[in-house]
Amino acid sequence: MNQITGTLINYYFHCKTQCWLHANRINLEDNSEDVRIGKILHELAEEKGKKTEVAIDNIKIDKLTKEYLVESKKSDSDPEAVKWQVLLYLYKLKQKGVVKKGKIEFTEKRKQSKKVHYVELDEVNEKELLEVLQKISDLIDLPKPPEPKFEKHCKKCAYYEYCFI
Repeated sequence: MNQITGTLINYYFHCKTQCWLHANRINLEDNSEDVRIGKILHELAEEKGKKTEVAIDNIKIDKLTKEYLVESKKSDSDPEAVKWQVLLYLYKLKQKGVVKKGKIEFTEKRKQSKKVHYVELDEVNEKELLEVLQKISDLIDLPKPPEPKFEKHCKKCAYYEYCFI
């Protein structure tokens, strides 16, 4: 379970097939416009001094403040996936003796009413997170990816051609 990154937990909630493919080093994201935009936004924020990415073990945290672990996302298209990504980061910090609250900032707000969401790693979330991490571990150990399920967001996915063409 140590190899599970924020990206993998995000993909697990977004799409099990994408999670398996990425975990098994089938990376098609270099051709994705959305991935490129996200990377550019991170780079621009760093240049402006707004962001100092922190690498701990196998995770990269966008920003740490006195009170918060801050995760910045371009879009609010999958807030549930981002929530679990932040919970993973909070858990990893807690293992190092650092207790923070989570703060998710969306650059573009479409579906949510707020641009900022807050998350805390309480006992219930931590128990569920450990169950999710085990499920991800079991998923990525499968000999082949799960069958893709076509959703409306699939057409924008870097793995669309792999899954459906």
